[in-house]
Amino acid sequence: MAEVRGTVEPGFEQVRDAFQDNFDSHGEVGAAFSLYVDGKAVVNLTGGLTTEGTDYNEDTLQMVFSSTKGATALCAHILAQRGLLDFDAPVAQYWPEFAAEGKGEIPVSWLMCHKSGLIDTTRRLSLDDALDWDTVVTALAESTPVWEPGTQHGYHAVTYGWLVGEIVRRVSGKSIGEFFAAEVAGPLGLDFWIGLPEQQHDRVSRLIPMGLPEGVDLEVISAAGAGAGAGAGADVEAVTDELAAPASIGLVQMLDMLLGPDNLAGKALSAPGGAFLDQEAWNTPELWSAMIPAANGVTNANSLARMYAACVGEVDGVRLLSEEAMQKAIEVQTDGADAVLMFPIPFALGFMRTSDFSPLSGERSFGHYGAGGSVGFADPDRKLAFGYVMNQMQFGLAGDPRTAALIKAVEASIS
Repeated sequence: MAEVRGTVEPGFEQVRDAFQDNFDSHGEVGAAFSLYVDGKAVVNLTGGLTTEGTDYNEDTLQMVFSSTKGATALCAHILAQRGLLDFDAPVAQYWPEFAAEGKGEIPVSWLMCHKSGLIDTTRRLSLDDALDWDTVVTALAESTPVWEPGTQHGYHAVTYGWLVGEIVRRVSGKSIGEFFAAEVAGPLGLDFWIGLPEQQHDRVSRLIPMGLPEGVDLEVISAAGAGAGAGAGADVEAVTDELAAPASIGLVQMLDMLLGPDNLAGKALSAPGGAFLDQEAWNTPELWSAMIPAANGVTNANSLARMYAACVGEVDGVRLLSEEAMQKAIEVQTDGADAVLMFPIPFALGFMRTSDFSPLSGERSFGHYGAGGSVGFADPDRKLAFGYVMNQMQFGLAGDPRTAALIKAVEASIS
């Protein structure tokens, strides 16, 4: 049985039970969970092992994929709250080069809610290109949208971060990583970076690739080796052996086989320009230190929850968004099936809203899931904030049985 460590306030014991059961029943290897209510931490838990075989504890950091998008969106909303950024203004007002290829009338709001059609760059890019900020934003400015902007919405899985991040840079004069550090992480004392300093690398637990979704039985996938996840109760040797073994077939390759090589989901997930076709790149220090603000945020559960808690109330005297700014941030902007993900997830200005396909907690809750399982969100009505990170990826872009169990336990505890 994996060891669970941390603190739980009276009344939230069943959240600890659910966290423990994720190790016993749902293949958890190393993970952390945090819950804030009214600006105070009521649950802070860690458990299991890092992929280096040490205890997964409060000092452990985790890359959280698209859970980073919430942090990036928050930076834009802080600028808007100060009157420095108008979401209804054309992107080209702040970023003149963006007007190329008929993009001159695209408003900033369409970048925030995935309506611009720039799910990829027109030209091919290498991994080294993707790690260089100026190369990517120049390629995006020169690119032609995949669909007529504004006519539909589709998840900008990786390009979202450069698009919104460049707006933040043009308006503030700071990179997205610098702005987030100065305006969010610093005031709240967060262990959260977009562009991880080298001196923090040894705290990161590498990700264990996801296996195949239950029920998928493709001969070519079976030949490649199904699943890379270590099961419940995995020991040090088992974890490190799994990480060292050849990875199971990647998500992009599987989408190509299931949906055809021209599917939009594979295109969006491997962007920019196919640079991330090899998903093993995400486990490298070079990538952790780059700024990829849709996908490479590195943090822990407490920092993720604390950030969202400061969006809906005060945390040690710090509130990031006023009530008015928060209300505007969470207004739903999209409706119907997503052209990339193919199922309906309602998007606000940079945040997911709760739905059957993106379950959070509370009718007005908002936040963001990350591929493989991580999630951070807040419920403004109950002033709660939720953060979950893990090293064992599971199939899905918006939750899995582990997050479902934690959300259910939180709701039972506060009802």
